[in-house]
Amino acid sequence: MSRTLVIVESPAKAKTIGRYLGKDYIIEASKGHIRDLPQKVMGVNTANNYKPMYIDSPDKLQVIKEIKSLAEKCDNVLIATDPDREGEAIAWHIATVLKIDPSTKCRITFNEITKNAILAAVANPREIDLNVVDAQQARRVLDRLYGYELSPLLWKKIQKDLSAGRVQSVATKLVMERDDEINAFEPKEYWEITAEVSKEGAKLKKDRFTIDFYGRKNGSSSDKVTLNNKDEADKVLSEVQGKDFVVDSVVRGSKERKGAAPFTTSTLQQEASRRLGFAPARTMNVAQMLYQGVEVQDMGSTSLISYMRTDSVRISDEAVKAAAAIITKKYGKEYLSPYKREFKNKNTAQDAHEAIRPTHFECEPDIVKSSLTSDQYKLYKLIWERFFASQMSPAKLDTMNADISCGENVFKVSGEVVTFDGFLKVYDDLKETDKEQTKKPNELPSLETGDVLKNHKTEAEQKFTQPKPHYTEATLISAMEKNGIGRPSTYAPTISTIEKRNYVEKQGKNILITDIGRVVTVFLEDHFNEVMDIGFTADMEERLDSIENGDVPWVKVIDSFYPKFHEQINNVSRNADKIKIEDEKTGEICPECGSELVYKNSRNGKFIACSNYPACTYSRNIEYKLKDTPCPLCGSGINILKSRKHKNKIFYACDKKGSDPDCQFISWDPPVNGKTCPTCGTYMVYRKFRGKTYQKCGNRDCPTNQKKSGS
Repeated sequence: MSRTLVIVESPAKAKTIGRYLGKDYIIEASKGHIRDLPQKVMGVNTANNYKPMYIDSPDKLQVIKEIKSLAEKCDNVLIATDPDREGEAIAWHIATVLKIDPSTKCRITFNEITKNAILAAVANPREIDLNVVDAQQARRVLDRLYGYELSPLLWKKIQKDLSAGRVQSVATKLVMERDDEINAFEPKEYWEITAEVSKEGAKLKKDRFTIDFYGRKNGSSSDKVTLNNKDEADKVLSEVQGKDFVVDSVVRGSKERKGAAPFTTSTLQQEASRRLGFAPARTMNVAQMLYQGVEVQDMGSTSLISYMRTDSVRISDEAVKAAAAIITKKYGKEYLSPYKREFKNKNTAQDAHEAIRPTHFECEPDIVKSSLTSDQYKLYKLIWERFFASQMSPAKLDTMNADISCGENVFKVSGEVVTFDGFLKVYDDLKETDKEQTKKPNELPSLETGDVLKNHKTEAEQKFTQPKPHYTEATLISAMEKNGIGRPSTYAPTISTIEKRNYVEKQGKNILITDIGRVVTVFLEDHFNEVMDIGFTADMEERLDSIENGDVPWVKVIDSFYPKFHEQINNVSRNADKIKIEDEKTGEICPECGSELVYKNSRNGKFIACSNYPACTYSRNIEYKLKDTPCPLCGSGINILKSRKHKNKIFYACDKKGSDPDCQFISWDPPVNGKTCPTCGTYMVYRKFRGKTYQKCGNRDCPTNQKKSGS
């Protein structure tokens, strides 16, 4: 009996695919890359056409042994790694290890893990696309040359444990430039005047609405006026305070709002950050699980979404038809878009893929909720709703804009009413700032020209112009995508890298440049301005695309960059001065030797240490206060600290711990203010599990914390 070995990347994917292929198929996982460049040497022969020196990954030797053994027992091998550059390169490495000719039909790909897609792929194997392999190989070699030559230079000229990356360094530059722009911003004063009014005869407070000062009359029209100071604002106030308004003109209209395109990798990461508070790496980790397959009750291992690394917003005809049937049945025919929604891709690099969408339309989020973790459910629901909204009819709105005057002063008001919710029935299309910064649209009564409006209250408020906001993870991804920096698979790891390297830090949702991030970025800009140029980085991405398209040999692309870069490295190494980084002083004295305490940076983040190092080795974590929560043991304050021994994991300790008198409170979980356990009387803490926060007794020995034994 003929048997076929199918090699995928992950065990979860293997399990899901195994549902659709019969006993004649053996499914095995490579668990990612099985070959790569060596870790401790550059591994690229720059004297011989940049030939990479691949080795079998030391941690994959057992996997390679198992794959070889299974391949010898089978009559055929199909390599079903992911449908992108990384997956194509892994397929090539697997073929190399198994001595399979890449020009034979040994490669299968699919955008979704469904029965029809798997069977169609198995029935139509293809050759390994060496152009795609070369594009990935060029990126790997390029990044290795960049990092392995530049990072040691940073060690020599700045300090040890620094790194540079072709994409990460430019992403850090974006953050620094935005912070500089904010710091240089000079706010300008202006004043806003609003009036709370109602139609004559309206007696209830809920019938009142707000109008905003616009300017002054100029014949039959009006000129916009900016109130620059209090005197100007007071002059308008004196002219309108306590006086009624008259409606000069009313313009009514209607408009439509269409649902956004289904998710790409970038827009999924941005929206998950905004709506769910997920970091990009968390989003991609959860999406990977949804794609590879999760255990769904009564169905087994099931892939719920299509491939999650894509630039494309294209949707297959089959998916459009399936969505149309569900929308019509669930919401009614009027909710189905009356025309085919067409979405335009930004580039063609990933157009072979589809947008991110559900793959099993019978698996509605609430139906499979019990089979998913909290994170999986939230992200799946987001993907589901965004996809169906993209296929639904537009929302229809009636609009009204009115000019209202008091003497020569003109006020304006606008409002809108949703007359048909359309796609808004399943997906609210709020922008990032709508929840926090913009006013709720006025719910206006019907206004007519000549209506008199009673003035209940008029107020002036001083304001100042604001700079652009700091980057968040969502907006930084958007900026990277807009500027062509990186590709879908690199956004999340790039941001994770610059955070782990302490080049940027998060304050709430904001991402800010750190002192060491600024030093490294300025140094790179001073000496390697070309490779730090955003246009250069974007152009290199386009060159990698051209390799994938077969338009240019990969060696030529590397050779156009490396010789000049290598010469720059040598020049800077010989001629650039070493940068002396002055440690920031804390204003405290070392308790062990009396020297000044300073802030230090390491790859694990910022900490406090003695300036007399190495003679004195005193150090401690930086402490932050937990607001509005006293120590549950002594009533003093609570410090929030990071454990350098546990990968910067947060913990909580009394601010008197280690002092005289000493308090022993310490916990991985924050205490609940003023609440004790009803069972044992110990303080309660907040704990998180599968994305949910709940209260739990802080005493490990409390009966409520004991695991229940099975019956």
